[in-house]
Amino acid sequence: MIEPDAAFAPVIAPDAEAAAAARARQARLTKPPGSLGRLEELSVWAAACQGVCPPRALTRPRVVVFAADHGVTAAGVSAFPAAVTGQMVANFDAGGAAINVLAEVAGATVRVADIAVDCDEPLSPAIGAHKIRRGSGNIAIEDALSAEETVAALNAGRQIADDEVDAGADLLIAGDMGIGNTTAATTLVAALTGTEPVAAVGRGTGIDDHGWMRKTSAVRDALYRARTVKDDPLGLLRVCGGADLAAMAGFCAQAAVRRTPVLLDGMVVTAAALVADRLAPGARAWWQAGHRSTEPAHSLALSDLGLEPIVDLGMRLGEGTGAVVALPIVRAAIATLASMATFDEAGISEEAP
Repeated sequence: MIEPDAAFAPVIAPDAEAAAAARARQARLTKPPGSLGRLEELSVWAAACQGVCPPRALTRPRVVVFAADHGVTAAGVSAFPAAVTGQMVANFDAGGAAINVLAEVAGATVRVADIAVDCDEPLSPAIGAHKIRRGSGNIAIEDALSAEETVAALNAGRQIADDEVDAGADLLIAGDMGIGNTTAATTLVAALTGTEPVAAVGRGTGIDDHGWMRKTSAVRDALYRARTVKDDPLGLLRVCGGADLAAMAGFCAQAAVRRTPVLLDGMVVTAAALVADRLAPGARAWWQAGHRSTEPAHSLALSDLGLEPIVDLGMRLGEGTGAVVALPIVRAAIATLASMATFDEAGISEEAP
């Protein structure tokens, strides 16, 4: 049973009539049926999410990068030290990170939220407005969060989604930044899909064989600790997740409640989405997978959600970069459905000679 403070309003499915109209329009456009491949499917999804055919061009895609540290970093699971998380928050704010560059190319804007960075003070009051704590617990030996912190983090993500939708966002992307976060995310995916650690653990930031063994051991220990809460999404976030993962779960779930489409990024975000779909059943209909990460657990999560990635470029950075790279493809899908001529409009016969 989900605690009342963590319950989400029912998710309304995307508009079936708009989807049907989009499919019918696709059949009348000046091209052989199905010749635009995945673009046709994405255009139907966009029309259904917007509840109108043809769909409108996206005007305010918004990326929110959720930043947090993880105590499990102390177990040697990452190729980088924990201090990098705070340093990267400053880099995001200064516009110098990959997500800033790629978002500008794709026509999206970026916000960074310090949810649990291990620093004395947030970089700024705006960035730290939803900060829950300094780092999450070492999930190999202790809970990531208290029950109260778990609900607070979930609701922080919910509030951020509400704020962005209220400000006019018409598509949302969650990004992640946190040394050690793929260890927690992999544990969540393994717990929810019943997968053994050796089949789920990847190289993260580029760890060597010894690092992979340490990471696999940490996931194994965390899974053992989480065995009694595997059917409780909030319990999993508390025991083996983290403040950032809980916030991203709240963000993805609330976006669906608010009928706002989401492009999922890689391993960490999709692990949070896997939890979000348990918290807000039906939320997955409002999401598309931007890309496929090289992390094994990402493919496991995508398979569970029934989502096929738009691009597969061997990316594993996080930050929202894979989803942002896919954004122009979604824009192209919308444009073809909205702007191409139909056979009637172009005076072209559909009949074979």
